[in-house]
Amino acid sequence: MVQYVLSFNEIDKSSLPFVGGKGANLGEMSRAGFPIPQGFCITTFAYRAFLGTSDEMDELFSLLDQLKPDQLDEIRNLGKRIRASLESLTMPDDIRSAILAAWKRIGTDSAYAIRSSATAEDLPTASFAGQQDTYLNVIGEDQLLQATQKCWASLFTDRAISYRMKNGFDHRSVFLSVVVQRMVFPEVSGIMFTADPVTGHRKTTAIDASFGLGEALVSGIVSADLYQVRSGQIVKKQIADKKVAIYALPEGGTITREVPLDIRNKQALSDEKISELARLGKKIEDHYRTEQDIEWGLADGKIFILQSRPITSLYPLPDLNGDANLQVFFSFGHQQMMTEAMKPLAISLWRTLFPFGKRNITSESEAMAAAGGRLFLNPTEVLYWKPARKIMPKVISNIDELISNALEQFTQRERFLKEAVPNREVIKKARQMMKPILTNVSKSILFRDTSKSIQRCNELMETLVKQSKEELSLVSGSGRMKWVQESAGKLMMTFFQRMLPYPLSGIVAFKMIQYLSQRWLGDDQEAYVLNKSLPGNVTSEMGLALGDVADTARPYPEVIQYLKEAEDHSFYEGLSQIEGGHIFRKEFELYMDQYGMRCPGEIDITKPRWRESPTILVPSILSHIQNLKPREHREKFYNGKIEAEHAGQSILERVRKTRGGLVKQRWMSRLIKVYRDRMGIREHPKYMLVQHLNLYKQAILEEADKFVDKGILQHQTDVFYLTLDEILAIVENRFAGDLPELIHQRKKEFEWYQKLTPPRVMTSEGEIITGRRRDIQAPIGALIGTPVSPGVTEGFAKVVLSPEQGNLKPGEVLIAPFTDPGWTTLFNSAQALVMEVGGLMTHGAVVAREYGIPAVAGVDEATKKIKDGQYIRVDGTHGYVEILESYKDT
Repeated sequence: MVQYVLSFNEIDKSSLPFVGGKGANLGEMSRAGFPIPQGFCITTFAYRAFLGTSDEMDELFSLLDQLKPDQLDEIRNLGKRIRASLESLTMPDDIRSAILAAWKRIGTDSAYAIRSSATAEDLPTASFAGQQDTYLNVIGEDQLLQATQKCWASLFTDRAISYRMKNGFDHRSVFLSVVVQRMVFPEVSGIMFTADPVTGHRKTTAIDASFGLGEALVSGIVSADLYQVRSGQIVKKQIADKKVAIYALPEGGTITREVPLDIRNKQALSDEKISELARLGKKIEDHYRTEQDIEWGLADGKIFILQSRPITSLYPLPDLNGDANLQVFFSFGHQQMMTEAMKPLAISLWRTLFPFGKRNITSESEAMAAAGGRLFLNPTEVLYWKPARKIMPKVISNIDELISNALEQFTQRERFLKEAVPNREVIKKARQMMKPILTNVSKSILFRDTSKSIQRCNELMETLVKQSKEELSLVSGSGRMKWVQESAGKLMMTFFQRMLPYPLSGIVAFKMIQYLSQRWLGDDQEAYVLNKSLPGNVTSEMGLALGDVADTARPYPEVIQYLKEAEDHSFYEGLSQIEGGHIFRKEFELYMDQYGMRCPGEIDITKPRWRESPTILVPSILSHIQNLKPREHREKFYNGKIEAEHAGQSILERVRKTRGGLVKQRWMSRLIKVYRDRMGIREHPKYMLVQHLNLYKQAILEEADKFVDKGILQHQTDVFYLTLDEILAIVENRFAGDLPELIHQRKKEFEWYQKLTPPRVMTSEGEIITGRRRDIQAPIGALIGTPVSPGVTEGFAKVVLSPEQGNLKPGEVLIAPFTDPGWTTLFNSAQALVMEVGGLMTHGAVVAREYGIPAVAGVDEATKKIKDGQYIRVDGTHGYVEILESYKDT
């Protein structure tokens, strides 16, 4: 039987399809015994029956389907038309009768609050807060029915339409219930968050309070007191100047009035009621098992709960290992220049790759945790060791200045220092691992012949990759998946032990060159020129090789035109039908043989590789042809090499002229040689890792194809939503559970994760620690970051969110969220580089120094604050970006 009305005691959380998120929450809390004012819900059946009386809604829905979120004028006009149509309809008699009967049961003499409650509202991933209308102090039959009809129509306000579009909700599938609730006339009201909505701290309850009705606070027209409660103690009270409040009128409706002067700056809520409210909030949170955003009111000394919904703005907590101590996590993606959400397979693989915090080789690391589709490293136990508290932030400052500072803040906290009891076993393992590496580095800097370092590293890389290919060819089925886990489980330790000493000695040598240049010569500016055109850098060689590919296409207009229109599925076949196509194809395939396993965001195994999606490279090829002359990229690289050699000679000549110059010159000469011989190897471990990721991906996709053939999976790429252990369990016929439902749920979670912005540093209590930058001298209004490649230049901004969108013109400054090796192909055309993520030793910074272009990293929201075409100045020496559009015509 269709029910148009349900009382609160007939509603629980399972009633959401009939009463919406707000209604379901009120019914659930009412039945659980929380202090909820009486009321009932007009169900979605009533809304749908009401909508069915319209002759034009089908046409209006069709018009809505054709709009996009940025078509604001069209949304405004169509929304107005829909609301007018719905408000003009006559409410069916049976719906009207059901509403009035429920109203009479509660009391016709009372005033009511009439609120909209959508079925896609107050959800864990989308709150829809404030999208539909609310009517307060509704008195009498006519006002009640009129407010109900207006609530139905408010499902089509401009903001509600846009919100559904942006969050992927079908207009036809979102229905509206109306909550009718006895009105509370509070002396004080407000909002309570059972976790701090600003910092994310899960142990902090934040309460906003002001005089009168809470709608004034929700709508933002009044200031409110802020109280914070932690562990039962009030830890913060911020008293506001409360100038106005909203009050109910006797005849119905509300009015905004000035607050009397004598109470404007008075604490709105007593300490006793603050503590009582915080306790009540935690009880509601415990009931729902998630943090809550609660509207409340205080009337006649009693606290009433008016609404409660999940807090959707909190970044998810990392997986915790059960340790009760306060722990800190920092973003792995910010270290690797890939802050996008990753699918479960990529997360599982990286937790297997990470060599620390593991029970065995094939297990997933407990020192690397997942949260919001991203990976976070947990260095807490290492930071218990005093030397690590000094060393780790300094090392990380080369990768991300804000992460470094945030970790320093954390290690200075009283609770951390109290709990910081070093684990001798962890310290012992750290020493055992680092001692041979540091010994190796010291010997390399002091006396080893480093001239063949690149050759040795290339041979080692080729040997390890060849060995892995041979091992993989000998296994299948469960053996293949076990090999992937075992290979991944030991790969990173191989990097640390056999490859890390090479680039690490280059890094140490450069730090010493900088230090000695400043000490002996008074500045280190020439030292940065030594970065140019480093020999053996596989990423630079990859960029140069793509330039060669572009030069192959240059003489053939048909090839260039074809590239502009090419599609992945027919990329190679189409080349055989045009002049010069076979020549270009041969060169391009040679490039793919060597670099086809790379791509933007390449640490994510699920990302399409260049080999799978060759058109990703097309913008870089076309940009190269447009902006550079034939072989100009090679000439630039050669000239950079000559500049570096001259800089080295200049440094040595200047050092020779100082006191004790002959000895100093020999020592500086040694450091420069070690640096130039070794620093180019910095990209080798990443290159070898990506080659192994390619092998793992091929092996996993072959198993996925078998799953599809057997009907276990619908699509090959569904395997990306499984962990390595789960894939192995399926291969061995021991997977338990509903696999299609699991994959469906993880796809929904991934969609949500993609919309989140990961923090750099957070604690196990959810608190986001915001790092602070060092003070720099910069113009007022400049965007501050970290200087990573010296020089000052001006140019027009080109905002590029992914490399396949990047077709830079001469003189343009590349503005990017981050850059990894998959972005290198754009660097030849860039005047300068600005990144939202990164530090001195991250990929983009190293390559920018090699190319000799100024670069600033870690500029928060650079891709949003800087617009395409704006004329900007990039100061890579001091670390800021200045927007100059008012000075030059853009």
